[in-house]
Amino acid sequence: MNLEITSVSKKAQKVSEAAAAIFVITNEDIRRSGVTSIPEALRMVPGLQVARIDANNWAITSRGFNDRYANKLLVLMDGRSVYTPLYSGVYWDIQDTLLEDIERIEVIRGPGATLWGANAVNGVINIITKRAKETQGVLVTAGTGTEERGFGGVRYGAKIGDDTY
Repeated sequence: MNLEITSVSKKAQKVSEAAAAIFVITNEDIRRSGVTSIPEALRMVPGLQVARIDANNWAITSRGFNDRYANKLLVLMDGRSVYTPLYSGVYWDIQDTLLEDIERIEVIRGPGATLWGANAVNGVINIITKRAKETQGVLVTAGTGTEERGFGGVRYGAKIGDDTY
């Protein structure tokens, strides 16, 4: 309950003080769950419908009416919309951030359009990544399984100047 969030009122506050139905997935939750993608991590959120349509496509929404082109859920990455105006939704298969780089995912279920705008009719998902300062060194991840035959990722973070990473 002392976890600090920023998505409810666009300022830092504790989860216990938030005036919304919010659920937070921390980096530790993601690491312990063994998920391999952001949509799989969102399956942990109560009240969020997450369905895998095929190998690359996901249907994610809150409050019903779920399909591939669900467009009533605002999805942000570090406060910037990942909305695609081509079909008024999110291409979940191109959100390729390494899960190790995600600090937390804040999910607000219910209407958030008064604060966030038109797409937040059924809720807001804000994916907050770690700062470059926190991602120093080399990271190599790889795995295999029955559904995901093979996957991997590589990241290298370095310090360029006194305050530049």
